[in-house]
Amino acid sequence: MRLQWNDSATGAIGYLVVHTLRSGLATGGTRMRAGCTLSEVEDLARGMANKTATFDLPVGGAKGGIDFDPKDPRAVEVLERFCEAMRPWLDRHWVTAEDLGVPQHLIDEVFGRLGLGQSFHAAIGRSDDPAATLARVRAGLKAEVEGGFELGDVIGGYGVAHSCLAAAVSWGQVPSETTVAIQGVGTMGGSAAYYLHEAGMKVTTVADAAGTLYSADGLDVPALLALRDGYGEIDRSRLPDGVEQLPRAAILSADADILVPAAISYAITPDNSYDVRARVVVEAANAATTPEAEAMLAARGIPVLPDFVANAGAVAWAWWLLLGQVDDAPDTSFDRLRTVMHTKVAQLMAAWTEEGVTPRETGHRWADEPAPTVSPVVIP
Repeated sequence: MRLQWNDSATGAIGYLVVHTLRSGLATGGTRMRAGCTLSEVEDLARGMANKTATFDLPVGGAKGGIDFDPKDPRAVEVLERFCEAMRPWLDRHWVTAEDLGVPQHLIDEVFGRLGLGQSFHAAIGRSDDPAATLARVRAGLKAEVEGGFELGDVIGGYGVAHSCLAAAVSWGQVPSETTVAIQGVGTMGGSAAYYLHEAGMKVTTVADAAGTLYSADGLDVPALLALRDGYGEIDRSRLPDGVEQLPRAAILSADADILVPAAISYAITPDNSYDVRARVVVEAANAATTPEAEAMLAARGIPVLPDFVANAGAVAWAWWLLLGQVDDAPDTSFDRLRTVMHTKVAQLMAAWTEEGVTPRETGHRWADEPAPTVSPVVIP
């Protein structure tokens, strides 16, 4: 199902695409960026359906997208009007969350003003005690973790980091000898960089909208993250000594073992795929690699760990939280996600190295055979 919304006040255009309903529910974030298209939202909704099926979640896939600049001072008003227009779906069927240009705290503020409580409203409303479920969800999202972060903000990046660690393990390389380049240091890319740094990997290269930063000895990731603004851009006037500034496009050609596109969709295309020098690409951004570019990378022996596995930690964890399978104890969530991610990535990489089957092909086989769902979904 495809819906299009037109904002008469600003000219913004919004889209909702519901790819699959399971038990009457679909899940997927809402993004905002200038130039967002219906076909992009369709791709993202398809990816969400793959994520939920691959991780055996009892819900289908959907996505929201708004063609508008999130830095425009009217952006919050646009988001609120979009959510009001989509209210019938948000009330009963569509569980949404943060995405590019829309942080979780902002969409929750909008839901609060609309009387919907929190962005997981459609699922929470199925609980016998919605107030208790909402309190549990909020406690999980806001749980404090090392580094001064909140669990809901970093769990997706934690999953990406362990996708990278599992990939390195698959070729027998220890973290301290593995280098990583990350495109994007917002919620997903920043937390992935943090946990890779904590694990001992060398994050040598990061990029934001202003350009690429590089240090052959490894960047001081916590110091750089402390210099970010609300849009995930690093203040160049306060960079640590020894950090080299490069053009933004230099991130794709970084001399690193692992490349993590964690910013925009369609970052790797046929035009720039030959610039990639990494041994593996780990998609932290949704639809980060076009199908043609991925085929070109595979022909060069470079596998792509698809987004619907590598960055699915956030949606998997959100539903574990909703279903009461994890709580506000961060170690419980980290342990479960780490175990699941290492298992899945090991299987993807084994199929690639032993049979020449791309990780996406293997992942699609999982997605095509989701676990059966008992209707209706019971939210404790």
